[in-house]
Amino acid sequence: MTTFASGTTASNSKDGLTRDALTVLQPGFPGTTAPDWLLRRLGEGLASVGLFGRNIASPEQLSALTDRLRAERDDVLVAIDEEGGDVTRLEVRTGSSFPGNHALGAVDDVELTREVALELGRRLAACGVNLNWAPSADVNSNPANPVIGVRSFGADTDLVARHTAAYVTGLQSAGVAACTKHFPGHGDTAVDSHHALPRIDADATLLASRELAPFRTAIEAGTRAVMSAHILVPALDPDHPATLSHRVLTELLRGELGYDGLIVTDGMEMQAIAATYGIERGSVLAIAAGADAICVGGGLADDETVRRLRDALVTAVRSGELPEERLADAAQRVRALARWAAAPTDEPAATARPDIGLVAARRALTVTRADSYVPAASAPYVAAFTPVANIAVGDETPWGVAAELGRLLPGTETGSFAGEDAASAALVAAGDRRIVAVVRDEHRHPWMAAALGTLLAARPDTIVVEMGVPQSPARGALHIATHGAARVCGRAAAEVIAGP
Repeated sequence: MTTFASGTTASNSKDGLTRDALTVLQPGFPGTTAPDWLLRRLGEGLASVGLFGRNIASPEQLSALTDRLRAERDDVLVAIDEEGGDVTRLEVRTGSSFPGNHALGAVDDVELTREVALELGRRLAACGVNLNWAPSADVNSNPANPVIGVRSFGADTDLVARHTAAYVTGLQSAGVAACTKHFPGHGDTAVDSHHALPRIDADATLLASRELAPFRTAIEAGTRAVMSAHILVPALDPDHPATLSHRVLTELLRGELGYDGLIVTDGMEMQAIAATYGIERGSVLAIAAGADAICVGGGLADDETVRRLRDALVTAVRSGELPEERLADAAQRVRALARWAAAPTDEPAATARPDIGLVAARRALTVTRADSYVPAASAPYVAAFTPVANIAVGDETPWGVAAELGRLLPGTETGSFAGEDAASAALVAAGDRRIVAVVRDEHRHPWMAAALGTLLAARPDTIVVEMGVPQSPARGALHIATHGAARVCGRAAAEVIAGP
């Protein structure tokens, strides 16, 4: 028997080693019911399951699914990537009832952020979900960032820090563990780590004052988990991405920041890791570096993947590459969080606030009216200038204002446009109807900015709705910045367009 620092004990038995290797995995799976292989793995030691939009059809179905998982293992960690806003799994087919971080940052009311996170946590807990891979604590300091954007509370470090802490507090008050991400900070990147390995060249002093500050407040607020980023930060480690870096995860996060909770990797099937190291090798290196749980399943979700990762960890221990004590420590941290999540919360039962998301979305609007603005008197034509969605957001979730505007102004029609001919196509489709042009991160897409310019030159009475980061100057007869593309953001904008 081997005893190690956290007070846990590692068994040298084959069964103990195999169970520990399964325990540190957080796999996904296909479908809306639990497959037999997943239930079998839970009996063999798997302690966590990750849910995505493909697994959810309704709250009732989700509750039945989590009940079935707990029938196999009563303390299973059921994790989800539910940020609210643009990144939603609970409402993947309708759009979220909650605005995302950027909208909450625009309001800058920490109590509102806490209340939104509490209501979101209450809904997750009611469906049997007890670990949320949220909030994003990234400071969106690079306006060109293709993957964070409205998922961040903003570009101001202090603002991001205080809202991160409020979000953690609210979510965990509902008995759902927060997983603050993406450590040590993904905001200053120009590459999406789903596709390649981003690099941040900020010096150590700037990193400490900007990137790390929100994680410090999250740790002080008691975040139960932290998710690592697949990014290279040479000032911290010139050779290894953060997920695979002992310097970043063990020396910095555990040592210097004093964090003692669960460290979860971002999805190991993302190309920043998979294309460079492979998921098996990457998983071994991540655990060795100090990670405790391997997230895999956004794209890979089958028993073969689980078996390969389990066997890779077992082989690494037996070869001496991965200390058995480190794997056992990681497994124990997973079990510790599972015990916390399974225990009754000390907090009083959360009172439902079904309207809090819409309240927040309305408060987040920034509305700019030209002197010549005349409200829309009849059903308009909504021209959505649609960029390619990043993988974190996905393309399943509807966005925009057309559906909500159609409820208020029946007869509203819509079309989606992209590329060099977007403006001319939109003008033809709209005919003589009033145009509502919907954009998303206009500043990042030259074709979109050009299309909007052409449209406004031809139709100055056009209403513009920016549903991304409002970095470009406001233009149009009426300009509405929603700070996110959640369904409630679309509804709030539609209310302004339709008028009283």
